[in-house]
Amino acid sequence: MSYDLMAFESDKAPKKYKDFLRWYDEQTEWNGEHDYNNPSLASDSLQGWYGEMVQTFPNMNLPLLPDIDPGDKHLADYAIGHHVIYVAFGWSVAGEAFECAKALADKYGVGLFDVSGDGEVFFPGGKIMK
Repeated sequence: MSYDLMAFESDKAPKKYKDFLRWYDEQTEWNGEHDYNNPSLASDSLQGWYGEMVQTFPNMNLPLLPDIDPGDKHLADYAIGHHVIYVAFGWSVAGEAFECAKALADKYGVGLFDVSGDGEVFFPGGKIMK
């Protein structure tokens, strides 16, 4: 089991919770249309969010830098789509991962879905949906 979060382009996401969950299911079908480790597929805002996230939570699907221990609890599993970036973390870093992801979502103006938490959806500007 993992602790999962999803950053997303808020202008692409529905604003009603039931519709949002349906959209989330569509976004996470992972049909193999592209390389899900390629951040250049995402928007500039999501690329910025990702670029800072991997400084604290390196992408385990890419070659690791020499100074990163393959057993590091901060390694995370990223799946990058056009409008979303889904991330799976170890539960031991769940709180730290949420705080970092939320701060960067605010910084880059993207939304954040607390998939494994209480299901809250955070939109830029402080709007919370659940």
